[in-house]
Amino acid sequence: MCCFFFFFFFFLTMAVPGVGLLTRLHLCTQRRTRVQRPVLRLLSCPGTVAEDLRRDEQPPGSVETGFEDKIPKKRFSEMQNERREQAKRTVLIHCPEKISEKKFLKYLSQHGPINNHFFYESFGLYAVVEFCQKESVHSLQNETCAPSKGIEAAIPFRSRFFNLKLKNQTSERSCVQMSNQLPPSSKKLFQVLCDAESIDDQLNTLLKEFQLTEENTKLRYLTCSLIEDVAAAYFPDCIVRPFGSSVNTFGKLGCDLDMFLDLNETRNLSTHKTSGNFLMEFQVKNVPSERIATQKILSVLGECLDNFSPGCVGVQKILNARCPLVRFSHQASGFQCDLTTNNRIALTSSELLYIYGALDSRVRALVFTVRCWARAHLLTSSIPGAWITNFSLTMMVIFFLQTRSPPVLPTLDSLQTLADAEDKCIIEGNNCTFVRDLNRIKPSENTETLEILLKEFFEYFGNFAFNKNSINIRQGREQNKPDSSPLYIQNPFETSLNISKNVNQSQLQKFVHLAQESTWILQQEDLDGPDTSGNRSWGLVALLLPSGANRKSVGKKKSKKATSEKIKVLLESIKSNRTENFTDTNGKRNVSTQT
Repeated sequence: MCCFFFFFFFFLTMAVPGVGLLTRLHLCTQRRTRVQRPVLRLLSCPGTVAEDLRRDEQPPGSVETGFEDKIPKKRFSEMQNERREQAKRTVLIHCPEKISEKKFLKYLSQHGPINNHFFYESFGLYAVVEFCQKESVHSLQNETCAPSKGIEAAIPFRSRFFNLKLKNQTSERSCVQMSNQLPPSSKKLFQVLCDAESIDDQLNTLLKEFQLTEENTKLRYLTCSLIEDVAAAYFPDCIVRPFGSSVNTFGKLGCDLDMFLDLNETRNLSTHKTSGNFLMEFQVKNVPSERIATQKILSVLGECLDNFSPGCVGVQKILNARCPLVRFSHQASGFQCDLTTNNRIALTSSELLYIYGALDSRVRALVFTVRCWARAHLLTSSIPGAWITNFSLTMMVIFFLQTRSPPVLPTLDSLQTLADAEDKCIIEGNNCTFVRDLNRIKPSENTETLEILLKEFFEYFGNFAFNKNSINIRQGREQNKPDSSPLYIQNPFETSLNISKNVNQSQLQKFVHLAQESTWILQQEDLDGPDTSGNRSWGLVALLLPSGANRKSVGKKKSKKATSEKIKVLLESIKSNRTENFTDTNGKRNVSTQT
């Protein structure tokens, strides 16, 4: 059991920095009862109905698990535009430790009505304040003064990131409620999984504990908006859009923030506009290729972020990668950020996953669980190597759900047949057309429970013919592999690419072995039934135990070697990939459509 605690803690701390140490726990010492989920209070100004806001702005994919209701679902583009407009009316304020929330709001209300706000901690106390009108932000900026000169010289930069000071220090205690930006502690998560009533309940609990909150989502869009303010100095019509796990409904608290500098509006200015016999064009710099243009743009923005943008630290310009990027930490929000440009396929992949996640709420619960299981057994890692990526696991879950009878999810080809002229999309010669309107997609008639789907997922891939077949969500059926890669998952849009090319044979065999073992564990659950005594691990908790820990035939010697064996595999994977180019094995960031 101690071995389980070690690996459970290791999984959590690797997933999100800052999670507390898992101390000794009594395993399910109390009978399982339904857990009352805590409701985070949405801090709002007088006159704003918080409940209406919650209904109107649900967190990504936060619908109740089960069959979907008939409320019309927003398109991905509509959601992005609304979030971006919301971010433009929002400011980020570094606050003193001792602050009165009531006085704080009264002070800001001088500039206009406040829609909502929340506080959080990240290297200090911060407030995210959304005004009702954009003019209120300009009013606040006009009344803000430059910092007083000290020993160091200040670079004058006008942004929506402010620092609030108290003229007269007060002894009153801070009485603000914090919005949590991290997953639950390992102790709390372990307890709520034990207290769940069924395996289905466990999967839904895991999803609710780890998915992005409304506040965290707002903070991500605000961070992109602040970076857009910097880029707009060079490209006034540019848009910095979040993509990947931040927007595709499969992101967990603590995940990185991927940004895409969209210069499409600026490029549209080059469309020929004639007036009589005259044609006017902008004078521009010319470079030999689109890649060189991308590198030059990112190089300049990297310098700007490093030298002028408040809160951006550790800026790295990785310009020779397959997809050039600028990597940095946004200290105020706590996000690790990657900024790319000329990467529209990645944004389209995010939209496709957004659609799949919205079609059936079982999809997200199953994906979160499989990813959690993979992390607990070191099948995935944040270090580049031969491991299976989260994107590959998500594609495997989608493919599996397409193979059910009846299917839980439609194939990409079927989504393409539903598309109309407005949905047509060709990017760099790749057909990225699929229906964008969620309300035109017929709901699934599949009624299988999450417990059944999880068990069938492990059984399906525990017996999958990886030696000859590939995974293809376009057609939703097995196909012959075009090459000898151990694991072949076809890129949904750049169809000549294998998104799992980095995975080696030993890692694939490890995945198959663990899938077979997990099938056996869940079959034992069917035989033994739910545990009401609290004397044994069960369901999802049992799946997170180290490999072999659930088998009665496993001796103590094997359990003691579990850690050393995992470390050995880790070192072998790094060694096998040492000669490969980093950009070919960096998962989501360097394969352009991975999210």
